[in-house]
Amino acid sequence: MTDGIEWADTAEEAYDAAPSGHLSTSMDGMIVTINSTLLDWLGLPRDAVVGRLRFPDLLTVGGKLYHETHFAPLLRMQGEVGGVALELKRAGGARMPILVSSVVKYDDTGRPLLIRTTIFDAHIRRTYEEELLRERKVAEVARHQAEEDRARLQDALAVLQQSLLPATMPEVPGVATAATYHTASPDELGGDFYDLFAIDGEHWGFFLGDVCGKGPAAAAVTSVARYTLRAAAMHDPAAALGTLNALLHERYAGGDLRYCTAVFGTLQSDLETGRVAIRFASGGHPPPLLIRADGRCEFLSSPDGTLIGILPSSQFPQTDVTLDPGDMLLLYTDGLTEARVNGGRDFYGPDALRTLATQYAGTSPDALVTALSDVLAGFGPRLSDDTALLALGVPARPVS
Repeated sequence: MTDGIEWADTAEEAYDAAPSGHLSTSMDGMIVTINSTLLDWLGLPRDAVVGRLRFPDLLTVGGKLYHETHFAPLLRMQGEVGGVALELKRAGGARMPILVSSVVKYDDTGRPLLIRTTIFDAHIRRTYEEELLRERKVAEVARHQAEEDRARLQDALAVLQQSLLPATMPEVPGVATAATYHTASPDELGGDFYDLFAIDGEHWGFFLGDVCGKGPAAAAVTSVARYTLRAAAMHDPAAALGTLNALLHERYAGGDLRYCTAVFGTLQSDLETGRVAIRFASGGHPPPLLIRADGRCEFLSSPDGTLIGILPSSQFPQTDVTLDPGDMLLLYTDGLTEARVNGGRDFYGPDALRTLATQYAGTSPDALVTALSDVLAGFGPRLSDDTALLALGVPARPVS
């Protein structure tokens, strides 16, 4: 007696009304006992099952095959098998997912007497597994769609990025050239730019720059800078940068401040002497690197103007330099010198750039740019900024 309630369930009643199915079979599988729970699941009377059916007869065709080829042999070897997913064949042909565990009972001599089997209704678990499978399929479809969308976006960004750069580098008499653009991330538009173009029959213009920020807003400034500098190329380099400065300040100073750094220059080659005269001006940009044919290497740290677009008017002092045969001038953006190395602790830096460039003294702009491209590629995903490179050189004259 407990709290006025007398518990009268016997072991036989607990077995018969258990929430799980129970049965016992002979070693050949003939059913000798079965509880009411399992009979209710089957929709069969006791006298139609006990002594008439074997346990595999309660299963679907696939389940019966699995029982005979895997379940029963494993049970004979191990003496027990647990948690196997099968299906009951209910009266009327309906199927019921179940989990089956069986154990062999032995006598005192170790001879097997019978098999005791417990069956659990796996309908809820089956529903959960099917729902989980559906969710996984939906997630997989979504993942594939996201990958396709990202690929399309990257293609569109690559096309737009390429439209902001010259399609090809022109042939300049007496001058060898090479340029490249290294993208740090295919998911973002960069703001670096460069160009090389004819001004008149004797003079050529060139520039390389870097717009602050990334994305469409930076690309819009890049486009403005390129076309403005091309249009202002008839003036001297200082005046060209001044024109760009005034335009950017007028357009962006009152709202979303936008600015850039740039080197703008002109060149004229003397085909008789093989020399190339260059005049350039810089606005807040890393200094060009002069690589002499004999291995001397120096940054042209000329008086530098301010960032382009910050102030309503700025001065951009000009620098003159002459390239002799075998000499090169390298323009670059800070994505190269500020690339992280040594586990992200240090910058690549100007010294490393000068050391590498010295090794390519007397070669060609193409060889130098290719080497620097390999360096950038070696940084892998550690790069946080794009890099533009433009190299101008005078081919070495053959020894007579």
